[in-house]
Amino acid sequence: MNIDDPDARSSSRIALFDLGFRPFFLFAGIAACLLVPLWIYAYISGNAEFRYYSALTWHSHEMIFGYTVAVIAGFLLTAVRNWTGLQTPGGTALGGLVLLWLAGRVVPFFSGTLPHGVIALVDVAFLPVLAVTLSVPLIRRRQKHNLVFLLVLTALTVANMMVHMQLLGLTQSTASRGTWFAVYLIVLLIAILGGRVIPFFTEKGIVGTTTRQWKPVEILAFGSLIVLVALELTDAPPLAVILIAILAAIGHSIRLFGWYRNAVWTVPLLWVLHLGYAWLVAGFLLQALSAAGLINPMLAIHAFTTGGIGTITLGMMARVALGHTGRSLQVGTAMTRAFILITMAGIARVFLPVIGPDYSRAWIVLAGIFWSGAFALFVLSYARVLIQPRVDGRPG
Repeated sequence: MNIDDPDARSSSRIALFDLGFRPFFLFAGIAACLLVPLWIYAYISGNAEFRYYSALTWHSHEMIFGYTVAVIAGFLLTAVRNWTGLQTPGGTALGGLVLLWLAGRVVPFFSGTLPHGVIALVDVAFLPVLAVTLSVPLIRRRQKHNLVFLLVLTALTVANMMVHMQLLGLTQSTASRGTWFAVYLIVLLIAILGGRVIPFFTEKGIVGTTTRQWKPVEILAFGSLIVLVALELTDAPPLAVILIAILAAIGHSIRLFGWYRNAVWTVPLLWVLHLGYAWLVAGFLLQALSAAGLINPMLAIHAFTTGGIGTITLGMMARVALGHTGRSLQVGTAMTRAFILITMAGIARVFLPVIGPDYSRAWIVLAGIFWSGAFALFVLSYARVLIQPRVDGRPG
């Protein structure tokens, strides 16, 4: 059932593996619907073990290296084709990439049968394979400025290895550090891509609008963020984290101010991206408070993940899927409600525990319901969009 696609055309041909965004966005949406309810069940039932992972490690790992990495893969496979004019994997090759990602989600549940080293290897393999795949068109076209994405994918591989090294008993305390490292890397990736697409989409979506960017602000925003990544990998003094996190909040809030116009609130595909970026600013401020010992660190990490990553990835999947299937760049009631629900999920997970700490358990469950509802609406609205060919008959 497609409840939100006024431009739908009937077609018997399956186009799911024509271009990277199609299968990865669809499976990311399905994963987002399933992963959080499974975690909520484990959380409520008190089930601390989840086969290969502990329940908490499984939750954090799969939301980052499962859901979010799938969105990143779909976006980059599509964007690199646009940037270079060269084809990225489609058909069988793309299907193989999807299967490799899917295998990483499934094999941990066979920990009683498969050696743990094999489970780790299967999961870790996806990101380097994706990086090598993307490197071919980027290097052929000599797009040096876009090689930064290969560096981020490589660093994400290292972060994933840090998690698995502790699970394999090779290290004592690298899993949580690897998780934070990965979150910051994804925030860095959002900052890079956000600086390209949010101003561009804003100018295209609001007639007569001109956004602003300032080089000193860009240096402050990215410099502070990169330093935060470095601090996360070391036992940095809390004062250093506080100062750099505040600088990051200042830099990224000014950056967002330069892109923002009041008219974005009339266009759901715009306000969801602006609001998602605002969650990153909140995450930096909460990280400073966490380093000062004033709040639970989980509030900061969920501002980045549930709020920032969840909101921006949902908005980007909705926008990219419409644009690359030849549809008008407008969402209907269902996706507008999905954007509202993902916002409510962030509020419930990050701010309600501060207001009512005695009900933290209920807020976590409520956030999970909002999150799952948002992505259920995405899957219902976009399944046919992602599976059927472009409505304008063009390839992709």
